[in-house]
Amino acid sequence: MQLLPGAEPFHHEGTSSVGVLLCHGFTGSPQSMRPWAEHLAEAGHTVSLPLLPGHGTRWEDLRPTGWQDWYATVDRELRLLGGHCERVFVCGLSMGGTLALRLAARHGDAVAGVTVVNPAMTFPRGKGHALPVLRHLVPSTPGITSDIAREGGEEVGYERVPLHSALALRNLLNLVRGELPRVTQPLLVMRSRRDHVVPPTDSGLVLGGVSSTDVTELFLERSFHVATLDHDAPRIFQETDAFITRLTTRKPARDGA
Repeated sequence: MQLLPGAEPFHHEGTSSVGVLLCHGFTGSPQSMRPWAEHLAEAGHTVSLPLLPGHGTRWEDLRPTGWQDWYATVDRELRLLGGHCERVFVCGLSMGGTLALRLAARHGDAVAGVTVVNPAMTFPRGKGHALPVLRHLVPSTPGITSDIAREGGEEVGYERVPLHSALALRNLLNLVRGELPRVTQPLLVMRSRRDHVVPPTDSGLVLGGVSSTDVTELFLERSFHVATLDHDAPRIFQETDAFITRLTTRKPARDGA
């Protein structure tokens, strides 16, 4: 199946001992994360940005996949990075943030830190309750890509959302909310003031649900949902750099210690 232009996965073998796994969002593609991934690669890190199953081709290809397929892909990539990197960080946008948090909850010390941008945690209640029946009557609804404030900004993703896949997303969100207390790693949450896809309360659920003691919350003032392609993208990259550097730089021993 032919990929959409820009939807190709990205991998870079770095020179540092740090690995970074990036997870893209629901109906999106690696294109929304590519500048972030390339920035981390330029910093010398080993970077993996996989294409989730069913994404990056036609929206019809997403229908037969489920959250188990999406999670299995990032889980495999995390294990591969862990095989040759001393410390591995996970990052995600939207549903990619959901997947990153599940990796942290299930892999413990194998994940050194988590960075999420506008993480998804809830599904609209009314629509969610109707999905089990509605998905058999309505094959798809309009897409949710390209929520970007920057003029000319465009996200490579699907123009339609298959409702079978929307139900899978709802189930994933419900599952990961219950797993948040198992997240203990250092956490950086960046959220847009104006987001037309994920409600701002979702980031609040993450912050209130995790057991992490090292937690940083930053607001993105000039971006919408796909902030990794928006005005605040440079800040996202810089803050991720600072987060990784802080956690991987050893403090010098005190005199006499």
